[in-house]
Amino acid sequence: MRLKITESKNAKSLYVIKSYRDNGKNTSKIVEKLGTYDELLKKLNGQDPIEWAKKYIDELNKKEQEDKRKIIVQYSPSKIIDKDQQLSFNGGYLFLQKIYYELGLHKICKEISDKYKFDFDLNSILSRLVYSRIIYPSSKLTTYQLSSRFIEQPNFELHQIYRALEVIAKENDFIQSSLYKNSLKVSNRNTGVLYYDCTNYFFEIEQEDGNKEYGPSKEHRPNPIVQMGLFMDGDGIPLAFSINNGSKNEQLTLKPLEKKILSDFELSKIVVCTDAGLASNDNRKFNNINGRAFITTQSIKKLKDHLKSWALDPNSWHLLNDNNVYNISDLDDEKDKNKIFYKERWIKENDLEQRLIVTYSIKYRDYHRNIRNSQIERAQKLIDSNPKKIGKPRQNDFKRFIETKNFTPDGELAEKEKYNINTEQILKEEAFDGFYAVCTNLEDNVSEIIKVNHRRWEIEECFRILKSEFKARPVYLRKDDKIEAHFTTCFISLIIYRFLEKRLDEKYTCHKIIKELRDMNLYEIKGEGYIPTYTRNDFTDDLHKVFDFRTDYQILTKQNIKKIIKNTKE
Repeated sequence: MRLKITESKNAKSLYVIKSYRDNGKNTSKIVEKLGTYDELLKKLNGQDPIEWAKKYIDELNKKEQEDKRKIIVQYSPSKIIDKDQQLSFNGGYLFLQKIYYELGLHKICKEISDKYKFDFDLNSILSRLVYSRIIYPSSKLTTYQLSSRFIEQPNFELHQIYRALEVIAKENDFIQSSLYKNSLKVSNRNTGVLYYDCTNYFFEIEQEDGNKEYGPSKEHRPNPIVQMGLFMDGDGIPLAFSINNGSKNEQLTLKPLEKKILSDFELSKIVVCTDAGLASNDNRKFNNINGRAFITTQSIKKLKDHLKSWALDPNSWHLLNDNNVYNISDLDDEKDKNKIFYKERWIKENDLEQRLIVTYSIKYRDYHRNIRNSQIERAQKLIDSNPKKIGKPRQNDFKRFIETKNFTPDGELAEKEKYNINTEQILKEEAFDGFYAVCTNLEDNVSEIIKVNHRRWEIEECFRILKSEFKARPVYLRKDDKIEAHFTTCFISLIIYRFLEKRLDEKYTCHKIIKELRDMNLYEIKGEGYIPTYTRNDFTDDLHKVFDFRTDYQILTKQNIKKIIKNTKE
């Protein structure tokens, strides 16, 4: 800041002005009007106003360096704001940026850039694709437009995003393996247990093209799809992924990706946990050698008859860490509600020896019954209100409880179809309420195996976050390489989000975290800094505490913002 003196016919006025750069140009603004020379002469009892003003400004500069100066901002109710001038910027991305740089993604981008010698800034593009996928999930075009909302402005063009996607796809394996190795410096990765699952993503097209093929859609959509196979570590952090064509059998996707992990990530002794749909005999055998193991859910309904009878028999059950034997038909609904009972045996099928563990819980039984009762109510409502909509039911559709009768009780063809609730189907399903089974080749304590298997919900949550919060589908890209790059950015975004979630001790929901980051906007005061326009709350306090920098001062000076940005990139 410096002194400026303006002279008119009647007076000499003294101002404090400040120089700054705006859009690459040098400019200045009035910080404070000190008064006229004569006014200050009287006020200062004869002291030289100019000498006083210089000392006053020296003091302001000193306070500004110490962030103690009070900032006065002048606004005029008669002055229109400048056209096309952006004043509001998002500051929530800075916390994502901190993790992005800790994971060394900027170094990964540099290695790739050095290899290809292109002229665009890959790190700038990738980081914006990642931050935007979490805060402003949208198409690549909209991402490019919204990236100007961040304090640090983009230094690339739209066409360079699409060029970058081609490179990201080519270097997908390198990015995944490097990201894993870099993450070991940030956190201890629990790779002793790996969870694997598959999902698929649809495209708003009618014809198959490349990996976009017709297959069993998780969302029952009549569109071509691609499949994503995802490995997650024992702490819920994504580890690796692959994209496969939509018609491929899910069971065939596990081994190729697992082999790549074993090789590229230098892992050996692992336990792979999957659901029943991915637990082919071939996959189990693959994880029954070289120190590897498996835990997989097992459908009791699909067991051989003698094993099914054994599993459902009310006798010979045990409590965890209890040697007593129980009959589950004698349990008290209230007293035993939160207890988990189990029975186990070793079985040998298809040249594979494995341990079958079946659990029973009253709480799980009631959960099944509540869901079914709700479905039965929906089925009855449909029968009563609009039977014309009763069609062929899907496997777990509530319509499976609707029975269609085309004949009268006398065996004659009925004039009109009659619909009833299928009580036989209800009783058939009730027999399995409360039961749950897994197969494993481990000899560990049953409670440990149950604990490991219980965390499978986290990989399902990963897919939910990708599809719902990150809006990873529908996918509008056409070429396979760009589609793979799109999911690479989604995968990186998910890793960064999970690390953020864990640093916050998993206190907040995904929706809460993303909404708060999106709302953390700052209003720019030209030449001075940024004023937070968001509401300070427990979440923002926790965020600032964890990352050891604050964006919630009444005003963040330009100097302070520069320090924060530098901090996030260290």
